Amino acid sequence: MEKELEIKVNGSVERIPAGRTLSWLIAFFDENDANLIVERNGAFIYPQQYGAVVLQEGDTVEFINPDFGG
Repeated sequence: MEKELEIKVNGSVERIPAGRTLSWLIAFFDENDANLIVERNGAFIYPQQYGAVVLQEGDTVEFINPDFGG
């Protein structure tokens, strides 16, 4: 059986397979906004880092979809 982690995503507790990256989580939640902002444990994560950031037990991830417009 694959090990799972418990993390919080946008305030909801989620169970995900261990060893997954932010890139995986973004795809899993179908977050395809070109202007997506991602925070992990209160820190901004640059898009070029998404594939290198491996999620850990207890992480808190926030997906922020800014509403640009006029």
